[in-house]
Amino acid sequence: MKIGLSLSLCVLDIFLKKVDIKDIVVIVARTDFNPEDDKQWKSIWDGYANNGGFSPSNWVWGNHAAHEVEFRQIILKLHKTGRLHQPRQYGAHPPRIMYHWLETLAPEEDVKKNPAVKKAWENYKMLAGLS
Repeated sequence: MKIGLSLSLCVLDIFLKKVDIKDIVVIVARTDFNPEDDKQWKSIWDGYANNGGFSPSNWVWGNHAAHEVEFRQIILKLHKTGRLHQPRQYGAHPPRIMYHWLETLAPEEDVKKNPAVKKAWENYKMLAGLS
């Protein structure tokens, strides 16, 4: 199970099939936009795919500019299933982080040794899969 820390890089990994969207618990993005709003989406797309005023280092979707619909569908799915969290919408300003994925797991030896851990881990995986 994965926790993402970058909207652009995580969505790119999903698009490129490096990460299965089913394995994502949440993406904590530094963005502040409503994916369902066409005007706000256009601004995000222009920034990440068309270098819309951002530096080239932020132009991460540029090689896939013909796939705007697919990128938006990924983000809408994350948004509609409650797996897109944008702290800036609540007044927080998370820092930029050098990596963009965290793994959530229970060490196998702990799961095997402790029935309570095993049950909790199985419940967590089931609930994460339903969300």
